[in-house]
Amino acid sequence: MKILFLEDDPVIGNIVFDFLSEYYSVEHVFNSKDALSLAESKEFDLYIFDINVPGISGIELLKTLREFNDTRPAIFITAYQDIKYLREGFSAGANDFIRKPFELEELQARIENIKRQYSIDEEIQINEKTFFNSLTHKLKCEDKTLGLSAKESAVLHYLILNKNRVISSDELLQQLWEFDEMPGKETIRTYIKSLRNRLGKEHIINIRGEGYRFE
Repeated sequence: MKILFLEDDPVIGNIVFDFLSEYYSVEHVFNSKDALSLAESKEFDLYIFDINVPGISGIELLKTLREFNDTRPAIFITAYQDIKYLREGFSAGANDFIRKPFELEELQARIENIKRQYSIDEEIQINEKTFFNSLTHKLKCEDKTLGLSAKESAVLHYLILNKNRVISSDELLQQLWEFDEMPGKETIRTYIKSLRNRLGKEHIINIRGEGYRFE
């Protein structure tokens, strides 16, 4: 699990960084400018932002990331007791809050909760040699790693979650696309063909006139 940790207090920051580094891959920055730069250039699974930091606040930083369709989960750390910061943080797209002072084990429990909610680091085993990660959109086949598009990944993940059930093209379209962005059924056929070429036809069965079944 890769975490971007923003905390300007060197004492608190180093204590938290040292603790989290025992369990996760952590990058620690001291201001929002550096945090934004890293968020734009590297892949992270979770943001942990202090609210009161140099530059724009942690809340404004998360707002900026959300405006660029960054949906990674985020936890705010704050010394503020005023409920207005809680409201502003959740409005900005936060997933959780933790108030200073806090126990390191409490922060880890909150991280693990988000990890479970978002299935972070959890690979789905398709067969003995093939694994799928819906977050990174990657298939690992023996010694090869194959990248999928976001929609290919979403289609595959939905089929896996509904294993052994026939899924129609209409269901995939309704579940995975917004109404005003919904493509035609030929788009589904294209995604299915691409996935079958990568996984093997034995995993995604074409049920003529009905849809597709993942086995």
